[in-house]
Amino acid sequence: NNTHSKNDSGDEGPTPQEDRALSQGVLKTLNSKLDDLSTCNELIGKHGAALQRSLSELEDLRGSADSTDKVKAVNERATLFRITSNAMINACRDFLDIAESHSRRWQKALHYEREQRHHLEETIEQLAKQHNSLETAWRENPTSYTGEIHHTLICVLLYFFQDTSGTNHMQLRRTRRTHIPDKPNYSLNLWSIMKNCIGKDLSKIPMPVNFNEPLSMLQRLTEDLEYSELLDRAARCDSSLEQMCLVAAFSVSSYSTTVHRTAKPFNPLLGETYELDRLEEYGYRSISEQVSHHPPAAAHHVMSQRGWTLWQHITIDSKFRGKYISVMPLGNIHLHFHSSGNHYMWSKVTSTVHNIIVGKLWIDQSGDIDIVNTTSKDTCRLKFSPYSYFSREVPRKVTGVVEDRGGTAHYILSGTWDNKMESAKIVDSSQGCGGSEGKQKTVYQTLQPKVLWKKYPLPENAENMHFFSSLALTLNEPEEGVAPTDSRLRPDQRLMEAGLWDEANAQKQRLEERQRLERKRREAQANRALEEDIEGYQPVWFEKRTDDTTGESTYIYKGGYWEAKERQDWSQCPEIF
Repeated sequence: NNTHSKNDSGDEGPTPQEDRALSQGVLKTLNSKLDDLSTCNELIGKHGAALQRSLSELEDLRGSADSTDKVKAVNERATLFRITSNAMINACRDFLDIAESHSRRWQKALHYEREQRHHLEETIEQLAKQHNSLETAWRENPTSYTGEIHHTLICVLLYFFQDTSGTNHMQLRRTRRTHIPDKPNYSLNLWSIMKNCIGKDLSKIPMPVNFNEPLSMLQRLTEDLEYSELLDRAARCDSSLEQMCLVAAFSVSSYSTTVHRTAKPFNPLLGETYELDRLEEYGYRSISEQVSHHPPAAAHHVMSQRGWTLWQHITIDSKFRGKYISVMPLGNIHLHFHSSGNHYMWSKVTSTVHNIIVGKLWIDQSGDIDIVNTTSKDTCRLKFSPYSYFSREVPRKVTGVVEDRGGTAHYILSGTWDNKMESAKIVDSSQGCGGSEGKQKTVYQTLQPKVLWKKYPLPENAENMHFFSSLALTLNEPEEGVAPTDSRLRPDQRLMEAGLWDEANAQKQRLEERQRLERKRREAQANRALEEDIEGYQPVWFEKRTDDTTGESTYIYKGGYWEAKERQDWSQCPEIF
């Protein structure tokens, strides 16, 4: 743990006392550098004046016997002048270096404070609304509302103390990495590998790590949580329609990191797991497990202390079509809000990687996401428009309409999947002309749109680090205490991240061969056990159940992972690496 190591990037995570001492130390250093600059400035002024005088005297001499001494004096002063100028330049450079190395820390602190302020503003707005309604109610019936007003005051105080203790907690948390080794510049002819694979399932093609990024599919699935604060905000919503807008923005935000990410994530081994414990920073814990190898399928479960639970069982179907690759994630994402009981459901769109044979690879997302609040029956259909060279539309465009159970539209959503989403409240609608197939088109009049979500900027040097976001950079960071099946411990992925691709390819071959033998052994065992009706492969942390809402077979978290981690008892885990 490098919490207290010195690091010029300014990304350590010190305690508040250390932080204060460090800031004061930096200010002191900057002040002394400023003093150096002022001294240099004075000296340059003096030497400059002396040099001017010497030059005037030299001009007056015009070849007298005294001239040699005078020229010497001018040279000495010119040298002094040059030395002082250099000292000034160096002091300026030092000043800049120190300022730059600490600016990132200050930016982070500022970003956090802004978020806190936004959070408090929202809370104050909600409290003001509550206060108004209580005041009105109290005027109508004073005696019965006294207790409720006391209760509200206690809630306000509790909230305030939680918030301030949270601030200190934030400063004590562990530091996470902000960079990984640059990607080596290896070239490989994709066509030579792919020409015999048209129409085949990509998961069955042995691919070298040259086409991978150093993350597994389980880690990519966990990356959906980058904008978990949208769900934290949604959990605090009183209106289920406003909540739907934030859930829709969240479902779009998971595509924002894919715009430059044309490399393939590692296909997890059967039984591979991935945990992400962000309880301290963001209030959630996430666990995922590879529950099937062919077709590749993963189960994922996230529990947040900020009022929501998310789970999904996703099967990846991918086909190589010649010029492009289509990746179709099949399965539903479920989201449950604890206080309201609202339960949302949606599925993912198709991702397409273009220019497989020639040209620069680029990725597109297309199709519809239908989000349903199964509790209130509100719906939202999001349309991801496929990119077209001939279209005048904004590339990567996403539009949607939020409707209540009666089919009345309340919000228009618009934006792009790689940048931001906005919502505009509908205040009036009328029937216009120009709809397809003779249908009338509905024209909506809306209020000014509000930004629901905006993409965070990519970290510095992201183009050489597989275009990873700040969260993605931390996903494969080695961490103590995780299960022995965790993706962070996968040797080929680890070597690939370090830039040792030949060694990574050798390890990948070894692991895949081992997995094939294990599969054959299991199949033989299953054939022997047919008469006894023994089930096939059983995941460790998830179990097969019938989904209450859809009636489909799915994998649900059965619990126990975090308890096993607490005890460091991993006896249930298979040996897969």
